[in-house]
Amino acid sequence: MEVLTAPSPDAFNKEAGETDEEYALRQFEAMEQLLAEKHEEICAVVVEPLIQCAGGMRMHHPIYHTKLREACDRYGVHLIADEIAVGFGRTGTLFACEQSGITPDFMCLSKGLTAGYLPLSVVLTTDNVYEAFYDDYETLKAFLHSHSYTGNPIGCAVALATLDIFRDDNVIENNRRLSACMADSVAHLADHPNVGDIRQHGMTMAVEMVKNKADKTPFPWQERRGLRVYQHSLTREALLRPLGNVVYFMPPYVITEEQIRHLGQVASEGIDIAVAD
Repeated sequence: MEVLTAPSPDAFNKEAGETDEEYALRQFEAMEQLLAEKHEEICAVVVEPLIQCAGGMRMHHPIYHTKLREACDRYGVHLIADEIAVGFGRTGTLFACEQSGITPDFMCLSKGLTAGYLPLSVVLTTDNVYEAFYDDYETLKAFLHSHSYTGNPIGCAVALATLDIFRDDNVIENNRRLSACMADSVAHLADHPNVGDIRQHGMTMAVEMVKNKADKTPFPWQERRGLRVYQHSLTREALLRPLGNVVYFMPPYVITEEQIRHLGQVASEGIDIAVAD
């Protein structure tokens, strides 16, 4: 099966003076063209809303997905939102798609569903899609899919308990307070000569180290500068896992403001060490 790709709306690459929203709209033009030319061959567009996590914590403006939903509707293409990492309050809303004011045709969820305690994932879809496969057995229209650990009762029990916490404990509002503390903890790095970008969506924040701040020239990946930050963090009772030259924060929601400020301090120390030579 052929896979088609469109250019990323990653705001790191925007021009000087260009807003995140303007850049996302400009990048969407390529997606629009791709759908216009290939929509009869495309069954679905798969996106990770707001943050491309494993891709280096790349972040973009929610307007991109607003436009994408409109285009998918216009061309008759399904929209699949991978919210495995960004769902359940991670970006500041329960689901990242909410910030674009959209509902995808399929949504993949995991991780936060069980607070990371047990593995469990789900795929949500619309009634329209469900009904396409719901019929008498003789029609052979049913979508039959299962695997060995489907519906694990312990995993499901943990998920239900997690959903109770979201319902009862005002998690989203508390996360907004914590995310503000996260931003404040590294705000001083904005003027650091080797910090090319500080980006954040809710409870996910990334600091990208660069060789040259003016043009965002990266350090050679072979130098593994991020690893130096990680190694320093271990000496300071912290765990800051890097993605290349990107140091990121993706803490559990039970973290305290004091712990966040400690992580910010450790990250600052580690970055100074990492770029020292």
